[in-house]
Amino acid sequence: QVQLVESGGDLVQAGGSLSLSCAASGSSFSISDLGWYRQAPGKQRELVAAISRGGRTNYADSVKGRFIIFRDNAKNTVYLQMNNLKPEDTAVYYCNVNTFAVDYWGQGTQVTEMP
Repeated sequence: QVQLVESGGDLVQAGGSLSLSCAASGSSFSISDLGWYRQAPGKQRELVAAISRGGRTNYADSVKGRFIIFRDNAKNTVYLQMNNLKPEDTAVYYCNVNTFAVDYWGQGTQVTEMP
């Protein structure tokens, strides 16, 4: 069983930056695929960014060039650096860890961009 603890959500000014982190328990972090998802009110959860066990990344078109996902296997932590935040980035952000084809989810952290 993998437990995930997210942090970093906050209110942020338009155009501002925010960094999210997700710390995972367990010993399989380095061989897991990781991702950040988000869910805005009334919308489905969507993939924001992902990083494979080998370090390959992919991003939703809406965040390319603004968000960066990276991982620190020594700390069992995955990060999401968010820059130039826009109103449409307001959502609950969830960390996802896929280990041996099993998905684990964090509790979510709220990111709100102030108008």
